[in-house]
Amino acid sequence: MSDDGRNGGYGRNSGMSGNGADGDRDDDLVLGQEAVHDDEFGDGMLEEELRQAATILDPVPDELRQLALEAFALHDLDARIAELTFDSLIDAIPVRGAVDVPRMLTFQAGELTVDVEVTGDGLMGQVLPPQPARIEVLSGPQPGAPLMADALGRFTGDVPPGGPFALRLRAGGEVVVTEWLRA
Repeated sequence: MSDDGRNGGYGRNSGMSGNGADGDRDDDLVLGQEAVHDDEFGDGMLEEELRQAATILDPVPDELRQLALEAFALHDLDARIAELTFDSLIDAIPVRGAVDVPRMLTFQAGELTVDVEVTGDGLMGQVLPPQPARIEVLSGPQPGAPLMADALGRFTGDVPPGGPFALRLRAGGEVVVTEWLRA
């Protein structure tokens, strides 16, 4: 095969020596560097070796794996997701000198709104439009004590959520789950 000038003088007969002993260019030589071919790694062998190294050097903690399985088991296929529309950590204007201020959250799913105040003593909130509801605080493998919203939609809980949490509301025949947040 002759060099027709299109490859910048790196053709097979250009006289440029690659890794071959006879002076011919090796197909792996690209601008002075050897190209890496997938077949050298045995079709995914590198990926498998990296996966094994990650398993050994940085394993997923058993508690986290169990939490993930239980969070998936808690998933309600028919539940509507209540979107976070207000978070006082992000949206509120800080007040000078105020310490230990409660975190205010507002979730919305269609016409249903849930206002929640999270403090070090627990949480309290209201379902709007006002209606009775059963509320569960999802925060880990053990389900929290269910909270009951009264006819005005008000509810309170004495235990502050620790770590990531979400609320599951059962009101008027529908199930609504809030987004997960860190307390």
